[in-house]
Amino acid sequence: MGRTGIDTSILHKGAHSASYFDLSRNMKDGAEIVDFCIPCNPYFPTPEMFDELSRDLKNILKYYPSDSASITNKLSSVLGLHPQTVAMANGSTELITWIDHLLIKESIAIPIPTFGRWTDQPLETGKRVDMFPLQERDGFRLNLDDYVRFIRDRGSRVAVVCNVNNPDGCYLPRRDVIRFMDALGDLDLVVVDESFIDFSDAEQYPSVGPDAVIRPNTVVLKSLGKNFGLHGIRFGYLMANPGIAGKIAKALPKWNLNSLAEKVVYMIEDHHDDYEDSLRLLSRDRRSMGAELGRIPGLTVFPSQGNFFLVKLPTEWSGVALRDFLVANHGIYTRECGNKLGMTSQFMRLVVRPARDVDRLIDGMLDYGRQFRSGRTMYEEDPLEPARRWASTVDEEPDNLIQYPTHRTTEYAGRRAANG
Repeated sequence: MGRTGIDTSILHKGAHSASYFDLSRNMKDGAEIVDFCIPCNPYFPTPEMFDELSRDLKNILKYYPSDSASITNKLSSVLGLHPQTVAMANGSTELITWIDHLLIKESIAIPIPTFGRWTDQPLETGKRVDMFPLQERDGFRLNLDDYVRFIRDRGSRVAVVCNVNNPDGCYLPRRDVIRFMDALGDLDLVVVDESFIDFSDAEQYPSVGPDAVIRPNTVVLKSLGKNFGLHGIRFGYLMANPGIAGKIAKALPKWNLNSLAEKVVYMIEDHHDDYEDSLRLLSRDRRSMGAELGRIPGLTVFPSQGNFFLVKLPTEWSGVALRDFLVANHGIYTRECGNKLGMTSQFMRLVVRPARDVDRLIDGMLDYGRQFRSGRTMYEEDPLEPARRWASTVDEEPDNLIQYPTHRTTEYAGRRAANG
């Protein structure tokens, strides 16, 4: 145990990260956790929205929600979608489960590393999972032409691509994803998981949802909990042609959505501008955080279009040890990737957060790294040079994205040097 009082053994149980509630129940009174583990929108809902939810909490908890079809129709109206092309469920993972049960018969191809349920779910039901390994030397970027050849060689009947991909944050241009869907029009199913695509600012309209609904075998998956910063509500939806969407919708329970999800769906229309503002703030924080992480000697920061970064730790560091050290001594919860297929504990995924939280993360990581210091000190090099190295690795992003807050980086470096 460290200063937070957390018994870090709870971090070593199971294939997935411990929940926020697991940690909070084990903390000393007054200790707080800064969550760099769960990819959540820190700017949405707004405080005013939370106040509205609080005022209506009694009714939300006391009464039945509307049936799922009514809530789905409202969501479709708000988002400008045809309701027959939408199926809404209790989280995107529930939709992955139903896709597996109803639409995947023999085999599925999936690039790794990626979101674990895309490999775990079909394996649990006895399907053949053809894993296409992404390469570190390529920055874990998926080459769709190579992936199509792999699918053909293996004879996979279902293909999945996650855009933006978790944990590496790589983004595939919309035109390339459409070409990928068309190249596999003879498969049983093509799934494009866009759970994190709202956080991308590489294109004005990055989603292929409108293109999927006019194709015979394509599904696009969306996660409202991630986008709206409300993981606890558990709601997501898919878009597909009416035949596929209707098949999924008929299998779902009539009241599979809760009253809190219904309340938020009805609030979205009045808070669209707030949501768009939250995405702009998060893009700003992503640029700033990438530059700050680039200051840590020996740390590799992979360019990202998600609300998280994949980093590779210096050779002598351990992801498991760093995760435990940060949560016990600095109240910082991170995600080491040793239990992700295609990754090792040398990699971590760090969620994008506001600058004050990033300062705390950098402090904690430098604190951990002191045990490995020898010879040259951390501050002998130009403090901006790692940020420049990080910027030079960004590929295929608009020029206006590469805007680093050099005034803040310089100020931070000076403060750190002055404090020894």
